[in-house]
Amino acid sequence: MSHLLVTGGAGFIGSNFVHHVVATTDHRVTVLDALTYAGNRASLAGLPEDRVRLVHGDITDAPLVDELFAEVDAVVHYAAESHNDNSLHDPRPFLDTNIIGTYTLLEAARKHTRRFHHISTDEVYGDLELDDPARFTESTPYNPSSPYSSTKAGSDLLVRAWVRSFGVQATISNCSNNYGPFQHVEKFIPRQITNVIRGIRPKLYGAGENVRDWIHADDHSSAVLTILERGTIGETYLIGADGERNNKEVVELILELMGQERDAYDHVTDRAGHDLRYAIDSTKLRSELGWSPSYGDFESGLRATIGWYVENENWWAAAKDKTEAFYAAKGQ
Repeated sequence: MSHLLVTGGAGFIGSNFVHHVVATTDHRVTVLDALTYAGNRASLAGLPEDRVRLVHGDITDAPLVDELFAEVDAVVHYAAESHNDNSLHDPRPFLDTNIIGTYTLLEAARKHTRRFHHISTDEVYGDLELDDPARFTESTPYNPSSPYSSTKAGSDLLVRAWVRSFGVQATISNCSNNYGPFQHVEKFIPRQITNVIRGIRPKLYGAGENVRDWIHADDHSSAVLTILERGTIGETYLIGADGERNNKEVVELILELMGQERDAYDHVTDRAGHDLRYAIDSTKLRSELGWSPSYGDFESGLRATIGWYVENENWWAAAKDKTEAFYAAKGQ
């Protein structure tokens, strides 16, 4: 697998994966990205041009996808519409990218007999009660609750069908919430960090009791590469780093690490359909493939992430202004 195609490789998690591949392997990478608001050429800046090529295009463009699949050995499919609030406002782009786009890629993988790894989310499983000791496993039934999570669930099922019906050499991973460099400031952790940097009080939906299972994007990247290299075809692997925290705890830790009072934030109206708790059991990935996260605790990863945003304001400043104007209009 000396040449990888990474869809969505200029986005948050995809660009972190490209950096990881360049740093830890000799592979060449072709990135296919539509460069919507969530994709950023600057996220790939500084990578060697002889190893990384960016193609501006859409995964629903079948002729382009076919051309690129003919050039590579394996494909890692990150490209997705992924913001829950946006899916509630306008579901159609989520259907186009997450369903039709994945179908287009699978047909190319089928035609060219290419190894295919599909990136998905734990949100396809719905949510857990706050006092439920259970965690999601590979056998948890799907129960999506938003247009975003339902289209991701649909894309997962397409991959499974193409493996069984057509013999496509594919694997799937469902990951918990990522944080780290290159994440758009509309997302929870970078929004709060950049608010503090700008002297704006962080915003917390509702009471802040909703729990997410956080994983640093570096650890997600190493897990995906492990599955690509050693995963069993047709299998699904859950990726998590035992990083459960409720949103209130996260905001307060960000404030503390940035030298602020822990209560220096404001509550805003909770969003519609806000899932209560996600939690990942990554035993299969760890026991069968020998993977483990490099960030041993959430605080160390968060500290590194804060440092990146402090040092890279030129990367996020323009998007920050647009994001806060959008949320201000909604009273959030």
